[in-house]
Amino acid sequence: MIIITGGTGFIGSNLAVGLQEKGCNDLVICDWLGSEDKWRNVAKREIRDIVFPEKLFDYLERHKKEIDTIFHMGAISSTTEKDADLIVSTNFNLSRELWKWCGQHEVRFIYASSAATYGDGDEGFTDFETPDELATLRPLNPYGWSKHLFDRRISRVVHGGGKHAEQLPPQWAGLKFFNVYGPNEYHKGDMMSVVCKLYPQVVAGATAKLFKSHRPDFEDGGQTRDFVFVEDCVSVMLWLYENPKVNGLFNVGTGKSRSFRELAEATFAAAGVRPKISYIDMPMHLREKYQYFTEADTAKLRAAGYAKPFTELEDGIRHYVRDFMACEDKYR
Repeated sequence: MIIITGGTGFIGSNLAVGLQEKGCNDLVICDWLGSEDKWRNVAKREIRDIVFPEKLFDYLERHKKEIDTIFHMGAISSTTEKDADLIVSTNFNLSRELWKWCGQHEVRFIYASSAATYGDGDEGFTDFETPDELATLRPLNPYGWSKHLFDRRISRVVHGGGKHAEQLPPQWAGLKFFNVYGPNEYHKGDMMSVVCKLYPQVVAGATAKLFKSHRPDFEDGGQTRDFVFVEDCVSVMLWLYENPKVNGLFNVGTGKSRSFRELAEATFAAAGVRPKISYIDMPMHLREKYQYFTEADTAKLRAAGYAKPFTELEDGIRHYVRDFMACEDKYR
């Protein structure tokens, strides 16, 4: 049995697709569906059980002899969420309890961290994992801090020994996802990827509006991100599942930073529409904390043995637009 927390969400539901394509059909989804269309993200899947998060540990105890792996994708993922108590309860405390349960019951544990742990990027984007190395990072919002808090706690457990010693899961991996885009993100509102927000405007004939640069070393629309297609994220997780001796904290990104202008141009091209782009002032409240550059250092993931190439931005957007967003059924 495999359990996916956040299994009706964006990355979790795509992971369910990948696992079932590999023949893993004994899947349990832990999530709330709410009143939105999140249920559509898993409507095509074979699911053993859907468990509400508040019932998860009861379910784990009843089925502890059957569970092989927990993929912990569930989180408060909004970078603008201000309720720090809610964020800590979900992103740190729940993660800690799951980690300890997996260690006690010899269940593999693969969890979602985030590139938001790198803050403004002044310390680079290398996925170090020792306590001293992680202590140098300064996340910019409660979401990034909560993910970093858990990474640091796991680092102390894994590398610290002594008073931090506790039973480790037989496999553990934390994944620092960069800017993920792709199908099944439609429920995310303001947290949708830029391409998902942009496509409806493009087909409606509107002009794409990107932020002006307020730094002399970046052109308008030249701010960059490591945009990674969700199918690549799933590929990394499936590789980890197939390689149970691999442990560690890993970046999951392409290793190639691309500009928002390039992303917009690729979206227009995929839709078969001539590009129309204008630039607007960035709101004052964003300017001090705005990241102008992110790029995953993938050397550690490659050294661990992951060899598959990542999807080029233009190819990923073309696939996303033509095979999903432009179709009547846009869900995987």
